[in-house]
Amino acid sequence: MRIHSGGYALILVAVMASVIIQQPELVTGQARVPAMFVLGDSLVDVGNNNFLLASIARANYLPYGIDLNFRPTGRFSNGMNFIDLLAQLLGISSPPPFADPTTSGNRILGGVNYASAAAGILDESGLNYGDRFTMNRQVLNLGTTVSQLRTMMSPQNLTDYLARSLVVLVFGSNDYINNYLMPNMYSSSLRYRPPEFANLLLSQYARQLVTLYGLGLRKIYVTGVAPLGCVPNQRATGVGPPGRCVDAVNQILGTFNQGIRSIVDQLNQRLPGAIYVYGNTYGAFGDMLNNPAAYGLSVVDRACCGVGRNQGQITCLPLQNPCPNRSQYLFWDAFHPTQTALSVLARRAFFGPPIDAYPVNIQQMTLLH
Repeated sequence: MRIHSGGYALILVAVMASVIIQQPELVTGQARVPAMFVLGDSLVDVGNNNFLLASIARANYLPYGIDLNFRPTGRFSNGMNFIDLLAQLLGISSPPPFADPTTSGNRILGGVNYASAAAGILDESGLNYGDRFTMNRQVLNLGTTVSQLRTMMSPQNLTDYLARSLVVLVFGSNDYINNYLMPNMYSSSLRYRPPEFANLLLSQYARQLVTLYGLGLRKIYVTGVAPLGCVPNQRATGVGPPGRCVDAVNQILGTFNQGIRSIVDQLNQRLPGAIYVYGNTYGAFGDMLNNPAAYGLSVVDRACCGVGRNQGQITCLPLQNPCPNRSQYLFWDAFHPTQTALSVLARRAFFGPPIDAYPVNIQQMTLLH
């Protein structure tokens, strides 16, 4: 079950886990940024897909939200997701979904969440789930918000506001799980070798990362993809040995993750005032998979809520009874982590050393101008 986890010396993991888990919460109201804008997929969707009637990628039913006062909100989690937890650390409210008609006026001043389940970097990724806001569409939606903000404050105030705001992007998983790794529905794996496909994704991603700079945004956090060969859905394929991740899937992700890190370096050098940061999701997941006890986890190979092999062949169904000990599971459903695991990811992004967030962590980002 060991996977490559970005070069961490595993002897340090228990100490690192202890430091991260014990970091104190920030005081509510101690806002580190004026706003947070979120683009991504189901890992950070807070309900946008609830408003897409032609989408089947929705989590607007129990047991989703069972640990969020039994309220299914469209978050693909048993409780809060990565963005909710990060917002707590930043001392701000989690931004509302763009597609909600009430997300307008003063409500957009604290930021907006554009993320959409099944969205990918490529427009075609995730099409098997029906409608979704693709990365390109999400960037356009963000541009619409900036235009609205332009009518709400002076040019100088807007420039300062955008420069101090945080942008978080979480893309890539669907370009693999719901595109490249589905040869029966998509031709990408026939047309591109893994490095070529990764470079296709990176070229389109880089173009939109520059677009964000053109809109006036300066603090931009970009995550890599997790070891997708370890999610219950991929384990359930039976391609890997029993009890192990599908190594062949994990091995094709290196070019993409390393490429994002390289893009971050290039953009920081090219664009004056830019603070792009790479989030090493792969490494953080690798540590939880290889050393679950250090994070209070005991089950890493199957979902808390799902059907079939590894509870990952069919994802969590409406009103299905999930596992009772959710805080001990790494995965909530066939694809998504539990709130416990997401809390580790959020803390490592916020407090972590350069192996977690490169070249600086989110807490340090908020102090830079």
